[in-house]
Amino acid sequence: MTEEALEKENIAIAKAYKELLKVSYRTLSADDKKLIRSAFDVAIDAHKDQRRKSGEAYIFHPLAVAKIVAQEIGLDATSIAAALLHDVVEDSEDYSISDIEGMFGETVAKIVNGLTKISSLKKDMDVSMQAENFRKMLLTLNDDVRVIIIKIADRLHNMQTMDSMRDDKQVKIASETLYIYAPLAHRIGLYNIKTELEDLGLKYTEPEVYNDILNKIKESKEEQDKYIAAFSEVIKNSLDKELMDYTIKGRPKSIFSIRRKMQVQGVSFDEVYDKFAVRIIYKSDEANEKFLAWKIYSIVTDHFRPNPIRLRDWISSPKSTGYEALHITVMGPKGRWVEVQIRSERMNEIAEKGYAAHYKYKQNSEKEDSLETWINRLQEALENPDTNAVDFVEQFKLNLYSKEIFVFTPTGELKSLPKGATSLDFAFSIHTEVGMKTRGAKVNGKLVPLSHELQSGDQVDILTSESAKPNANWLDYATTARARSKIKSALKEDKKRIGEEGKEILRRKLKQLKVTLNEASVNELVNYFKLKTSLDLFYRVGLGTIDNTMLKEYASSRSNALMSFIKNKITRKQTVKKEDLEKDEVTAKYDSLVFGKEEEKLDYKLSNCCNPIPGDDVFGFLTVNEGIKVHKKNCPNAVSLQSNYAYRIMQAKWIDSSQQEFLVKITLTGIDHIGLVNDITSIVSENMHVDMKSISFESNDGLFSGKINVVVKNNTIIKKLLEKLKKINGIDKVTRV
Repeated sequence: MTEEALEKENIAIAKAYKELLKVSYRTLSADDKKLIRSAFDVAIDAHKDQRRKSGEAYIFHPLAVAKIVAQEIGLDATSIAAALLHDVVEDSEDYSISDIEGMFGETVAKIVNGLTKISSLKKDMDVSMQAENFRKMLLTLNDDVRVIIIKIADRLHNMQTMDSMRDDKQVKIASETLYIYAPLAHRIGLYNIKTELEDLGLKYTEPEVYNDILNKIKESKEEQDKYIAAFSEVIKNSLDKELMDYTIKGRPKSIFSIRRKMQVQGVSFDEVYDKFAVRIIYKSDEANEKFLAWKIYSIVTDHFRPNPIRLRDWISSPKSTGYEALHITVMGPKGRWVEVQIRSERMNEIAEKGYAAHYKYKQNSEKEDSLETWINRLQEALENPDTNAVDFVEQFKLNLYSKEIFVFTPTGELKSLPKGATSLDFAFSIHTEVGMKTRGAKVNGKLVPLSHELQSGDQVDILTSESAKPNANWLDYATTARARSKIKSALKEDKKRIGEEGKEILRRKLKQLKVTLNEASVNELVNYFKLKTSLDLFYRVGLGTIDNTMLKEYASSRSNALMSFIKNKITRKQTVKKEDLEKDEVTAKYDSLVFGKEEEKLDYKLSNCCNPIPGDDVFGFLTVNEGIKVHKKNCPNAVSLQSNYAYRIMQAKWIDSSQQEFLVKITLTGIDHIGLVNDITSIVSENMHVDMKSISFESNDGLFSGKINVVVKNNTIIKKLLEKLKKINGIDKVTRV
């Protein structure tokens, strides 16, 4: 570069730095300015030899990120300094985290360290690795939520300046943004940034759609401005009469939300009716905020008829992000629906600045902080290290973007849950122990199943029992990450308990077959039954899936030493790939693919892009012409499919036949006598692996007939049950239908 160009660039850098100080949302003290200046000097030095893809000096990037943090999000000087330093440790060998701590203190160093950890993860990778990175990134929330906020600002600036990147890179970064960063921004309450991230994500993933909607918005802008002005004029006159201090703003809906409406409702751009909203922001002290909001509501509805089912009162019950406002949809002039948002200046600041403004106004308030509660819940979901990372991120995303419902406890306390939450989710939201002991639920005084979907305003009473415990079906009833994580942990514990019992049973049975239970024999049994771990073996013995006959076959194959010797020789000569062996084992165990919560068997095709095999973590994708195509969850196309076509994704899994539950119908006949029904039900309920679904008995002229429907895991269990029922005094015949 020429000296003149360098001089120009230095002037631009100095101007950007001054702009940063000027636009800060907070009042900066002399010490704050000193801290920011030091961070700026270190960033200049660390990035002095770096340039961005566009050719401009790299320092413009941390300056821009710091400006977003200062102006759009409104964080403090510590965060502004951390934003300036966010790439220093990663990009420069001259500075380490301990250097940053020495110069700027522990807090700045902790935030920069969190950001460095995230950056070091994000090289090119498959989806499962990417999901693992998201999980690690979310773990940094527990260190300091500002790490994620600065990361979101960093992502926003990268999205704004992506034009000079390769097309495939643009699509990858944009999909990732739609997949995780926009939902995160939404959850932290950064609605403006969330909207911009979504629009930019659409711009690179579906450029034609984005440009088409953008052009149509531009074409209709003049007409819409006139419409909003005419609409506002009517309300202004009445508000002025009440001597209210307010401003009215009209704003178009985001391109992304218009696109979503077009997809969901199956309509064209012209048919999307509420493409814009009117926002009324009024001045008020905190004591009168609610009163004035409803006063404005009554003025607006005096002039325009409201849509009763489109009233949203987030003033009485704020969203868990801290968002407060009154939303109404009214029929405006020319028969067009208009959304009107009513907010005080304080509410507006919280809506625009999210977390930062929420804290500014919360200082003297004792209200429980919803963001901290959310982070604590997230921590619980992260506790389980065995969770599959893709599953975790998918589940976490559901809870990020989900709309909320508000339900009441029996004592009238208000609880917020994601839309679609069930009575079982509610039980776990009260306390883990309540969830674990849930026997049933009453909604508005009426008994409902655990899978019952709750609605706003429901009053929920959970019925518990000491003998109740989670079973595999509960995973179909629970939708929140918290409930699912706790149920999975409990099922694992249950499996261990059955495994311990199975180990003792196996020890006894092998003793009869003259085989000692030790490490060598356990390994042999695991290989013989094509299982993965010793726990799988003990669990199946405990359930009765592996019975006496199968163990005898194992013992006889073992006793033939010569055969074993020859077998080993042959095996050694063969050069079998480990992958192929695992593939055989998996295929032997997982033989059937099922879809959705109902676990239906449907026609499908395996996709060529990732070639899934039985046992892989998979999902179904509903194509336009080829029916259901099955993809691996770590398929290269998964992020894109999940981001853009979530409504076409179907849950899918390979069934392990030894774990699958089956419904069995049993009929009984015999001579009736007092206590017979009690004898039958006692035997069924005492059998620990049998779940009774329905029962009916009839007695006619001294003869007895009955029908029982039970759910069991395998044939061995049902055989044992039938034998026990036959031994009951008075029973003549027991048959399985």
